Amino acid sequence: MSRKVVRASKFRHVFGQAVKADQCYDDIRISQMTWDSNFCSVNPKFVAMIVDASGGGAFMVLPLSKTGRIDMSYPNVCGHTGPVLDIEFCPHNDNIIASGSEDCSVMVWEIPDGGLTTSLTEPVVKLDGHSKRVGILSWHPTAHNVLMSAGCDNVVILWNVARGEAAVRIDSVHTDLIYSACWNRDGSRILTSCKDKTMRVLDPRKGTVLFEKEKPHEGSRPVRAVFVSDGKILSTGFSRMSERQVALWDPKNFGEPLTLQELDTSSGVLLPFYDPDTGVVYLCGKGDSSIRYFEVTDEAPYVHYLSMYSSKESQKGMGYMPKRGLEVNKCEIARFYKLHERKCEPIVMTVPRKSDLFQEDLYPDTIGPEPSVEADEWFEGKDGQPILISLKDGFVATTKAKEFKVHKSLLKTTTASAGSLQDSSGVVKSAPQNRMRMLRQHNRQLMMVMARAACRVTGGPVLPAQSQCWIL
Repeated sequence: MSRKVVRASKFRHVFGQAVKADQCYDDIRISQMTWDSNFCSVNPKFVAMIVDASGGGAFMVLPLSKTGRIDMSYPNVCGHTGPVLDIEFCPHNDNIIASGSEDCSVMVWEIPDGGLTTSLTEPVVKLDGHSKRVGILSWHPTAHNVLMSAGCDNVVILWNVARGEAAVRIDSVHTDLIYSACWNRDGSRILTSCKDKTMRVLDPRKGTVLFEKEKPHEGSRPVRAVFVSDGKILSTGFSRMSERQVALWDPKNFGEPLTLQELDTSSGVLLPFYDPDTGVVYLCGKGDSSIRYFEVTDEAPYVHYLSMYSSKESQKGMGYMPKRGLEVNKCEIARFYKLHERKCEPIVMTVPRKSDLFQEDLYPDTIGPEPSVEADEWFEGKDGQPILISLKDGFVATTKAKEFKVHKSLLKTTTASAGSLQDSSGVVKSAPQNRMRMLRQHNRQLMMVMARAACRVTGGPVLPAQSQCWIL
């Protein structure tokens, strides 16, 4: 008689814990839009959240250290004329973020170190090419300045952001609304799920379908899919009875799933977040108050349930911190930024360990911020593998962040950021001189107002508005 043995896994005891109240971001009006995107993007410098705005769309970008109550007058990024539907930070430059909106445009913004001091209304680049609202954005994982966007016009566009032009337009593949679109680890494949109940693997440069699977889930509600290890695909969807499901597929044999598990009967779409270093996938349901996590392995049943983090309040969105932004000395393997109606709450996933030493089995070399190929090279056919970094001493930038450059002479539908200069090479760069000049002008006006007010109080002659020459 054989005894049943519990499957050995170093992630079996992973637990989630919300941070203390003073480390949350409070009094933020999270967007009320009914769109199934994350509504949040995070990197080791900033956290960005889509917020409610009158007269257009806006999102807020905060330095990670700016916790506590956020003032109502805190500046936003508010250049869109319609509600913002999706945002994503560039993986190769922590100061660059892209946004897609109901106004059919994609905009790329540069956030200054330390955060915004005034509202940002002029993007570095504006990308026009969609005829309906843009709801999905994803930066290329290894190529510099390559951005994918998917709109409600059933079109996927790959942008060369540095040139401000659509390099690839995939408009004849999808027959209905695109639910999700993502890259594989080296950016050589695109995976999409669509309302026509078909999941497709595409060649991004040619726009051709390599593999496709009809009805990965029988239900009619949205399907989400991501690449996991060894080219396999993990999908979340619904059964005919509206039960939520998670399935694992091998694209080379799309006939039957490797595994298909039913979870519950909730109506929220499950957003999958996969960590390639640990093989753990986190499922966050919109409107849920929990995060389930599973381990994906090569042995049946392939997707192993680990545990669940539960809380009292439901989540309106979720941000996922890249591995290089985690605290390795606390055995932190994931950090989420959960959006409530009026705040953003970080949730830390930890593996309990007694030792304070660096845990090499938890932190293999991970993807760093350095791109391995430029946009022009990638569109010409060159693939690049991710450049890995070690987290042993915590992530420390050894090189300057990849500078974001836009070739102004090549732009057609782009807008240079406010207060910018052009050098002899035709490259747009930020201009601190312009900002200093504007600051001095503002100080002169302020001193003039104070001087005139003082004259009124003392009964002296009021200075005319034109007499500012004495103020340096």
